[in-house]
Amino acid sequence: MLIKTGANHIQHRSLFDTLIGILTTLPLFAGYSMYGVSMILLVLALRDGELSQLYPVISLTYVWVCFLSVFVLHEPVNVFKVAGILLIVFGVAVLGKGGKA
Repeated sequence: MLIKTGANHIQHRSLFDTLIGILTTLPLFAGYSMYGVSMILLVLALRDGELSQLYPVISLTYVWVCFLSVFVLHEPVNVFKVAGILLIVFGVAVLGKGGKA
């Protein structure tokens, strides 16, 4: 959400202007910084966790982004988005029931 919000404030003149915009636009810089921290945490989680359990949980990010885009950015929701969210949540729940063998 921060990356989307920050990207809307960047002038699309040149590559140099875009790079400067990334460094000087606080929401954009914060979004990329948080993305970097999440990658470090993912590496730490992958070290001890099951790949087949971690990646489905990561897919819940799509659910949160969809909710936030509807409520914060007022993007439209349709039946396909709702169906996709339900499939993701149901799939993660089913995979979570499997647990360690």
